[in-house]
Amino acid sequence: MKNRSRSLRALALLLCAVLLICCFSGCKKNKKEPMAEAQQSAAPTGEAVQTKEEEKKPLTDYNRLTGLDDLSNKAKGKRPVAIMINNIKASLPQYGIAGADLMFECIVEGGITRMMAVFADYTKIPDVCSVRSCRYYFPILAQGLNAYYICFGCNPTLGKNALEKTRIDYIDGNEDYDQLIFGRDPERLKRYSREHTAFVKGGSLPQFFKERGINMNYAPGKDDYIFNFRKPKAVSDQACESVRLNFSKSYYTTFSYDSDSKVYLKTHCGNRHMDTAANKQLQYTNVIILETDVELVNGGPLVKYGWQGTGYYLSYGTVRKITWIKKSYDDPLLLMNENGKEIQINEGTSYIGMLGYNSTVF
Repeated sequence: MKNRSRSLRALALLLCAVLLICCFSGCKKNKKEPMAEAQQSAAPTGEAVQTKEEEKKPLTDYNRLTGLDDLSNKAKGKRPVAIMINNIKASLPQYGIAGADLMFECIVEGGITRMMAVFADYTKIPDVCSVRSCRYYFPILAQGLNAYYICFGCNPTLGKNALEKTRIDYIDGNEDYDQLIFGRDPERLKRYSREHTAFVKGGSLPQFFKERGINMNYAPGKDDYIFNFRKPKAVSDQACESVRLNFSKSYYTTFSYDSDSKVYLKTHCGNRHMDTAANKQLQYTNVIILETDVELVNGGPLVKYGWQGTGYYLSYGTVRKITWIKKSYDDPLLLMNENGKEIQINEGTSYIGMLGYNSTVF
């Protein structure tokens, strides 16, 4: 009986062991199957799953002048185009400039101002009028953007010197009148002096660059954003609804903040500054005022800028004080707080005015 009892006990233990093994094997199989299905669903072609960092667009897709994602496919990774704009009262109004991503305005001889419109997307530039001659600080500013520079005429001393020293890629319509991209506005020729009638045929620029063999790719190391961009917000606790830039006794620019569209609207010597083709007043997300030393050169009417100073940054109806410097021909402008640390700039279009110290009125 004892032997039989022992045999039954051994059989029972063996059956329990078999059941445990079966259960354990079944659980393992059930746990594996859902995981295998999940892996197959996540990567049906065997490709690795991208991380959020890998899904970010490359820098080449973005507008280096505004921080926005608004470039055409053909313009991605390509350099901007800077065009000299006639701004004397007798030449107004202009056209083709409202779509510029970046607009510079500086004082030139006689107290008048001249502008430089910079477009990030060379495939979207409209006809631009009226185009005027180079002054020496504009090629220096354009070279800091790695831009292709277009002018119509050039100051024969300092202007020509700046073109040579910066080694900037450029065309001067007065010396090289390529009819593919330059023209004289026939309607303006009836009413304006001839010097106010030159225009650039924006739609022909892609063909011009191709035919001339001009490399529009960003130079190595020059393809970063021009500013430290961020999502738009107030720049300080100090409100700023309007500002006036006194370039001279006869030429001044004012900006008024539009709280609905969150842009600053530009006026030129008391009148709305309009682009007649677009039927639009010039407007910018950012207004950057750069004050510096302005002096006469050789006793004449030309002005000479230092490449550092103080100023103001306006955006979203607010203002803050800044300092600034341009370290070399190839460097972009560096905007800093009063302690010398680079500041952030709101994404969007920008106006940059350069003028003498104590010429800004709030």
